[in-house]
Amino acid sequence: MSQEKKNKTETACEEEISEETVQAETSAAAESETETLRREAEDFKRKWYSVTAEYENYRKRTASTRSQAYAEGRADVVKGLFPIADNLELAIASCTEEKTKQGIAMIEKAFSKLLEDEKIETICPLGEEFDPEKCEAVFAVDPEEGEASGIVKQVFRKGYEQNGKVLRFAQVSVTK
Repeated sequence: MSQEKKNKTETACEEEISEETVQAETSAAAESETETLRREAEDFKRKWYSVTAEYENYRKRTASTRSQAYAEGRADVVKGLFPIADNLELAIASCTEEKTKQGIAMIEKAFSKLLEDEKIETICPLGEEFDPEKCEAVFAVDPEEGEASGIVKQVFRKGYEQNGKVLRFAQVSVTK
């Protein structure tokens, strides 16, 4: 074989080896970069899920807070009506004219309907055991013979509660 042909063959072999080396290095670099990009994509995906979940929790929390504030605002308005109900009961008790008594009773019935619509229940523990969670003892009276201690003897002012939350404590007298 001639020298020239031999040199060309060696040069071609060297170029092929060089190309294979470059391709191998390029392929390894590409795989490394691909793996890095995959990890970054997974990281961004996790962050996106996290932010999405946090936003959903925030949205639910604010909706809950808003509805609770609205309900409390309504309850505050109704609380202002409790003294009116007390006065209606006193008016019915002291009224002697039957027609006037019926008119006041109709107003009291409308008020009771309003309380029912707002899911507000009356606390009237007459004859029951004193419950400090719902009642306020204003007087202590001596028990009658055979009567137990700590029983509500008289209700001076009805109490009201809504969804288990006391809006106004009942004012009562309790046996000693």
